[in-house]
Amino acid sequence: MELIIPNTTEMWVNIVAFLILFVVLAKFAFPPITKMLDERADKIRESLEKAEDTRVEAERLLEEYKVQMAEARAEATQVIEQGRKVAESMKAEILAKAREEAEAEKVKAIEAIKAEKSAAMAEIKGEVADLSVAVAGKILGSSLTKADHAALIDKYLAEVGSLNEN
Repeated sequence: MELIIPNTTEMWVNIVAFLILFVVLAKFAFPPITKMLDERADKIRESLEKAEDTRVEAERLLEEYKVQMAEARAEATQVIEQGRKVAESMKAEILAKAREEAEAEKVKAIEAIKAEKSAAMAEIKGEVADLSVAVAGKILGSSLTKADHAALIDKYLAEVGSLNEN
């Protein structure tokens, strides 16, 4: 079996060529490649930072939105409650006003009845007085004087008044 042993001259030529190629690449190719890779890494880092900032901002906006929604719900509840209170207050006012008006109408009706009763009583008293004078004149067979008339009317009205009170 033959061992594979490299030729030393070829090996030294390959090493020198590799070193020359490495130096040329290190001088001309590696700096732009390194620069490009660094720029790419910076862009990726900036993109990640922007994404993180955007995520943080989105979370902040979400929290603000949640707070605003809670405030809006609380305000809506408060507005509804105020509306309910105003409606109940208006209802109470309307009922109170209706009761007052009904009571006023009742008082007016009672006063009108009393006035009608008084007017009817006065008319009846007048007619009774006239009839009493006429009956008394026929019974007595003579005419009464004005003083006798007045005394008789007062007496009769007193009797009618005491009967009316019962």
